[in-house]
Amino acid sequence: MSGRLTIGQCATLACVWEATTPKPGNVHRGADFEDLTFVDFLTGAVAIGPAMEAAEKTALGESVLAAVTATQHWTGTNTNLGTILLIAPLAKVPRNQSLPEGIGQVLEQLTPEDADQVYRAIRTAAPGGLGRAAEMDVSGEPPTDLIAAMQLAADNDLVARQYAENYEQLFGCVLPWLRDGLDRGRPLEETIIQVHLQLMSTFPDSLIARKCGLPFAQQSAMQAKCALEAGPPGEVEYLKAVADLDFWLRSDGHRRNPGTTADMIAAGLFSLLRDGIINGPVAS
Repeated sequence: MSGRLTIGQCATLACVWEATTPKPGNVHRGADFEDLTFVDFLTGAVAIGPAMEAAEKTALGESVLAAVTATQHWTGTNTNLGTILLIAPLAKVPRNQSLPEGIGQVLEQLTPEDADQVYRAIRTAAPGGLGRAAEMDVSGEPPTDLIAAMQLAADNDLVARQYAENYEQLFGCVLPWLRDGLDRGRPLEETIIQVHLQLMSTFPDSLIARKCGLPFAQQSAMQAKCALEAGPPGEVEYLKAVADLDFWLRSDGHRRNPGTTADMIAAGLFSLLRDGIINGPVAS
């Protein structure tokens, strides 16, 4: 009997693993926000499964909007917009094609209708800290070219940057870092936390920057770097530095929530599951 998961199962399981892992500053099974809970994230993970399962044969914008609408129906809040935006194009790549080869074709084939539906999805999810843009603002008329809009946002949003640069940071950083941790025999949870820190330290979190300003995002990146340099994963000094970072990130409600980093982790886990790189029991 094959243990290969369907694409929808890959998307749901990736989101469950991401949300369950106690990453600094994020909701997880031991930490809720006042208006956003661990159960919300698990519910959203299940809600997007059907849309991601159908993504290969569905227009991208339709998949994104269906996933966001399902999440809103079941949770009444935005738990996963960035994750949906990242995973939907990956889920659309035919499974017999590699993701790096296929993602460019998916993005090249986007239509004005895709742009319209993605903008509708973003307005439906109502993510925090968006502000206003001089061009192609999500509160205005949708663009005819979604990639052009993502290129305008790429300097300020790591999710948009994946669309603008064919997922360069996901394929070039997140996936190699996840695979390295697993290849070293580290437990999945420890690997996810380590990569979360690596990603935060390399790319100051976009959500923190939008909500609190770039200096706060840069400060969080420096603290993540300090945690990485405190010692090997699992050692006392490392764990203390991670706990200190977590405390700092939670000290202003959830305005310092590194949500974009979490979205990238979920997309990375989806990719490993989709390609069978993780295909059996994992140590937690």
